Amino acid sequence: MADSEPRAPAAGVPQVIQSYGGGGFRVAGQRHKGSLILHPRRAEPWPVAAGSDISLESLKGLLARDNAVEMLLVGCGPRFLAPPKDIAQAVRAAGAGLEWMTTAAACRTWNLLLVDERAVIAALIAVE
Repeated sequence: MADSEPRAPAAGVPQVIQSYGGGGFRVAGQRHKGSLILHPRRAEPWPVAAGSDISLESLKGLLARDNAVEMLLVGCGPRFLAPPKDIAQAVRAAGAGLEWMTTAAACRTWNLLLVDERAVIAALIAVE
């Protein structure tokens, strides 16, 4: 994957994950270095480098900003780590579901949920 600067796709383009690895993602034809937050129609950088660094603070704004979200999908890196209890409780309190899995599984799941037009946000840790 090339290391070009990410460009924002046109508004309304579905954020299909085409590939992942090499420390980033290719989403909707654009290369993104580092971890990523995906909304159905946009992508944004996520300043979290490892699954062990995922905190309630790093995710809290997503739930507050997107009240219509029905699910938060978290890709925690190359190996599964159980979600912290405070995150699971906060997601439930916001009325959303939490799906926590490896980044590879989360990328596959994201694309399926996107096709189903589900109200989901993904927080994905970049993997090599």
